[in-house]
Amino acid sequence: MSTPAPFKVAAVQAAPAHLDIKATVEKTIALIDEAGREGVKFMVFPEVWLPGYPWHIWLGSAAWGMQFIGRYFENSVEAGGPEEHAIGEAAARNGVQVMLGVSEREGGSLYLSQWHFGSDGSVISRRRKLKPTHVERTVYGNGDGSDVFTTETELGRIGALCCWEHIQPLTKFAMYAQHEQIHAAAWPAFSVYPGAAYALGPEVNTAASRLYAVEGSCFVVAACGMVSEEIHTDLCDTEERKQLLHVGGGHARIFGPDGSPLAEPIDPESEGLLIAEIDLSMIAYAKAAADPVGHYSRPDVFKLLHNKTDQRNVIETVSGRDAFGEDAMEDAASETAD
Repeated sequence: MSTPAPFKVAAVQAAPAHLDIKATVEKTIALIDEAGREGVKFMVFPEVWLPGYPWHIWLGSAAWGMQFIGRYFENSVEAGGPEEHAIGEAAARNGVQVMLGVSEREGGSLYLSQWHFGSDGSVISRRRKLKPTHVERTVYGNGDGSDVFTTETELGRIGALCCWEHIQPLTKFAMYAQHEQIHAAAWPAFSVYPGAAYALGPEVNTAASRLYAVEGSCFVVAACGMVSEEIHTDLCDTEERKQLLHVGGGHARIFGPDGSPLAEPIDPESEGLLIAEIDLSMIAYAKAAADPVGHYSRPDVFKLLHNKTDQRNVIETVSGRDAFGEDAMEDAASETAD
């Protein structure tokens, strides 16, 4: 595939309407329309932008947080639902590829997901965070090895990860090995436990996005959520909680394959689109110095096993063969033997 001409990308820095899926979809469409007016071809939304990050899990006991469970579940989205169609129409209308962070509802479980919309509005791919971080595991289920992939598009080979997946060395290497050119990094706001948990702050996590760009010799479009006054008021009903979560926390960034910042950051308490032009031909220069999965690797010393199997709970069979035409009975027997 030939290298496309330079084009614009955008990282969203904004706060959703708190636990209001309808209002947040409307805001999503407005941001896509804004990106379209600016000539953006690829844009990235923050982690679980729809319906927003569940900050309540960091602010009190599990019993206190139960008051948000039903609202969060009902405001999460299902694949193929009306929210997906509305956002797909906006992507197609503006000719923009969109990487959207969502709380994906399937049955009775939620998953921390990223949906990739093509410029024609179709869903190119869906992935789930491989392992939700710390207290996120009280809300979301796990992804699996099939969620660690890149996709070839007209803009280049694109991949995505969420938040602290960017400090998982093996996950990152599995992505690099798929020759990623543009990486969508989805982050929540960096505004919880200020001054008490340095690792949760902007310095460490912005550095993680930057290092990903250097290690992978790829462009990184790092979207970042925010805590709005509305979110803060809804969640912080005591002085203690007000100290645990602050308003703002937006630190969207765009980095080149050499780690250089490509756009002047937006103020951490202001919403907007961080926009930069990228030129994929610059990747060749970065990889000439250090290709982590090519000439700068030592496969005779280190190898990574990546199990890409989709870990389905139920394999539906018809005369011993599943819906994909695979011999389910033989597979099951083989797994038992192993």
